[in-house]
Formats: sequence, structure tokens, C-alpha cells
Amino acid sequence: MTVAESATGILAEPEHRVQLRRAVIASTIGTTIEWYDFLLYSIVTGLVFAKLFFPASDPLVGTMQAYAIFFVGFVARPIGAAIFGHWGDRIGRKATLIATLLITGLATFAVGLVPSYESIGIWGAIIMILLRFIQGVAVGGEWSGSVLLAMEWARTNDNRGFIASWPQFGAPAGLFLANIAVLVFSAISGDQFLTWGWRIPFLLSIVMVAVGLWIRLGIFETPVFQRVLAEERVARAPSLEVIKRQPKQVILTALVRMAEQSPGYVYTAYVFSYGTAVLGQSRDFLLAALIVCTALGFLWVPVAGHLSDRFGRRRFYVFGAVFSGVFGFFYFALLDTMSPLWIFVAISLSLIPVMTLYGPQAALIAESFSPRLRYSGAGIGYQLASIIAGGPAPFIAAGLFAAYHSGMAIALYLLACGVITIIAVSLLRDYTNKDVSRDYDGV
Repeated sequence: MTVAESATGILAEPEHRVQLRRAVIASTIGTTIEWYDFLLYSIVTGLVFAKLFFPASDPLVGTMQAYAIFFVGFVARPIGAAIFGHWGDRIGRKATLIATLLITGLATFAVGLVPSYESIGIWGAIIMILLRFIQGVAVGGEWSGSVLLAMEWARTNDNRGFIASWPQFGAPAGLFLANIAVLVFSAISGDQFLTWGWRIPFLLSIVMVAVGLWIRLGIFETPVFQRVLAEERVARAPSLEVIKRQPKQVILTALVRMAEQSPGYVYTAYVFSYGTAVLGQSRDFLLAALIVCTALGFLWVPVAGHLSDRFGRRRFYVFGAVFSGVFGFFYFALLDTMSPLWIFVAISLSLIPVMTLYGPQAALIAESFSPRLRYSGAGIGYQLASIIAGGPAPFIAAGLFAAYHSGMAIALYLLACGVITIIAVSLLRDYTNKDVSRDYDGV
């Protein structure tokens, strides 16, 4: 196959299927590695960072400080989406994705080397903030590129939700691997987990990055972007242009994530603080429950993507938002029984409603933007949610519990997120099974 063939989109069907399969595999493995790097931080925050970097603080204050550093990565994500979205829409999906993978991996590796407060005082927290920011910038540029790398190789319109869901598979799969890594080294290091055990999963990320790079270097650019190049329709400043031409889509695609991202980080990050301090469970128990949770989550992602192709992206997404908004009450009711069995059940099932939204979300958001501005628009919309939803969620959850001493207060917050999502998705156009390979919406 030649680059010219891929540019014109006239590949023979067998060769096209090969390229589609390679693109889906590269996107899925790449996002799994990047999310392992990013979400590993969310696991360790609740277990380690308050004790290591803020030991002089009251336990609640230290936890809030640790989650503040956690939030820094989310603030950085829209910045990364704008920076890498610019290059993704100008030089291509593939080259940009190689850069994001490298930067994320190196920043994550460096986290494992940061000295604690005991060694260098407050400078440890400052270095951690810087690394978390770099990590967030790179992850901010990763998501839309990986989704487009898979979705834009799809030749038919009736399976786009399923194909685009595979890069989404990478988030729960990355969290699954991160939980396993922390559990394994928690068991190996025992009482030394706070000293060195937590660092090894971060250091191991460099090996995974090498594998991801090898895979991504072997794929071709998408036919949709090659067509944009061939027709000389590359935008000069795509990140600015998409905000000017499609501001409604940018705002709404951020809001549609409220019912997915806020609960997601309550169930996978805040649960460690709640589970250890309130429920009295061990970190290994919580990690084991989350391993089951993430396994069920990543199995459900492609199913949810497929169902959105069948029933319509918007209709299925509204169902997911209702499911997510209501589930929080069952979740905290089960946790507050204090029964290890019901706690394990609640945690194990917690990502099912989240992934009901996450599966079709990639196609829903990417379809909302014109091809020549899609990397920027989808990335900025998706990552803006990190400031209003995912990033502050553990912080808000901790604050609500401190104020009301009840998990039901947190459940009400998650219900409000669900309502916002339902309104936002109802205002978006539904492009299920429509051709989105050429410019539309007046762009």
C-alpha cells in the first residue's frame, strides 16, 4: 500500500480492513498505556500522597491538598487538547499521538523518583505539581487523536460507535492494570509500601511506553485526514477556529461528560479515602474490588458502543445518564452497610453506569465536529470536562462528606451531574449512521 492510496481512500477492501484493524489495536493499546500512567496517580493519591508530601497537615486537610495536586492534571488537560489539537489538525493524527505518548510516559516515570517531604520538604509537592501538569497536558492531547485514528478508518457509518469505543476501552483497561500493579507491589513491599512500593508501578511505565511507541510507529495516517491534506483544507489555527465556528458543540460536549466523569473519579479515586477512613477497609481489599470493577467496565465499553449504533447515539446516551444519576444512591447505600460483601459488590459494579456513557461517548463527541477541526474540537470539548467534572469530583466529594457526614450528599451531587448531561446531550445533533467524513455544520 502507498501513502497515495491511503490519501485517496481507494484501498481494496482486504487492505482497508488490515489498516482499520491496525489502527484500532494501536489506538487501544496506546490509550491503555496513557491511561495507566494518568490513572495510576489517582489510585496512589488517596493511599500515599497525603502522608508523603503533606505529613504536617491534619489528615483531612492533607487529603484535600493531595487531591488538589490531583486536580492540577485536569486543569492541564484542556491546555494539552488545544496545543496538540492544533498539530493533530495540521500535521496529522499519527505524529501527534507519538508525541503525547512519549511525554506522558516520561512524566510518569519521573513521578516514581520524586523525593518525599522528609527528604526535600515542600519541594517534593512542587515537583509533583509540575510533573502532574506535564502529564495532564500530554493526556489532554491523546484522547481525540486515538479516537480519530480508529474512527476515521471506518468505511461504513453503521458501526462507528463500536469502532470508536475501542480507544475508550483503554481507560478502564489502564485503570485495571494500574490497580493490579499497585496491589502486587503493595503485597510485595508490605510495610515498605509508603517507602518504595508505590514507586515501582510508576517506574514500570517506561517499558509500556516503549511497547506503545513501537506499535504506533507502524500505522498509517487516517484516510479522512489525508483527504483534508489533498484538498488543501488544513486550518491555520484549528483550535481557535473551532471555538469561533463551533462554540456550541465545544460547550455541550464538555457538559455531556458530567454524568460520566464525576462519578468515575468518585468511584475510582475518592473511594480510597472513603473506604479506608470511613469504612475501615484495607487498601488491598479496595484494590481487589476495583480490579473486578475495571474488568467489568472494559468488557462493557464496546458493548455500549455497539448498542449506541443500534439504538441511536443520543437516545442511548440519555439512558446512560439516567442510569448514572440514580446509581449513586444504591452505591452509597451499599457502602454504608459496612458489610465487606456489599461494599465489594458496590465497588465492583460502580463502573457499569459510567461505561454505559463512556462507550458511545467517543463517537458522540467526535461526530459533532468537522473533519478538519475535529482533533481540536473533540479534544477541547472532551478535556474541558476535566475542569468541571473529573478533576474536582474527589475534592467535592471529600468536602460534601466533611460537611454532611453522609454519602447520600455525594449521591445528590452525582444526580445533579446526570441532569446536566441529559440537558446537554438533548441539545446536540445526532449523527448516528450519517456520513461524517467531509466538512459539515458550515465549516
